[in-house]
Amino acid sequence: MTDKTIYQFNVLQLNGEEISLSEFKDKVLLIVNTASQCGFTPQLKELAQLKKDFPNGDFEILAFPSNDFGNQEPLDGKALEDFCQVQEVNYPVFEKIRVRGPYAHPLYSFFADKKQNGKLGSVPRWNFHKFLINKSGQVVDFFFPFTKPTTSKVKKRISKLLVK
Repeated sequence: MTDKTIYQFNVLQLNGEEISLSEFKDKVLLIVNTASQCGFTPQLKELAQLKKDFPNGDFEILAFPSNDFGNQEPLDGKALEDFCQVQEVNYPVFEKIRVRGPYAHPLYSFFADKKQNGKLGSVPRWNFHKFLINKSGQVVDFFFPFTKPTTSKVKKRISKLLVK
């Protein structure tokens, strides 16, 4: 049933092209709202390391820059792309979106509403809030910004989902 999965949503890539999240079917995903001027910005490199820790191709990270917290994402388009290259980002980064409030992107409204996603309701409280998605496209967990991507807690949850 796709209405309880992330596969119903389309997102814009940095080049402006729209893609469906169904492109990531059968992968475990970590979806993160990011910002280039945040105290947690070093997590961009930690996310890159996390992706390297699961090299078989069944795991992907999706980054959604957001300026919702303290105006910590002033970059757009090419400037954002250049910044990500400097940070050695090895995962898809999408166009900047809103992640909370009445103008939140539909994906993040889905994350916030337990009735919609069937599992949990969580609204990012700051940049680098992480949502864990199983191979069926269902939200199964989330991690607060202060949880580093390379912690054993995150890696164990990913590993368990990859085996299923």
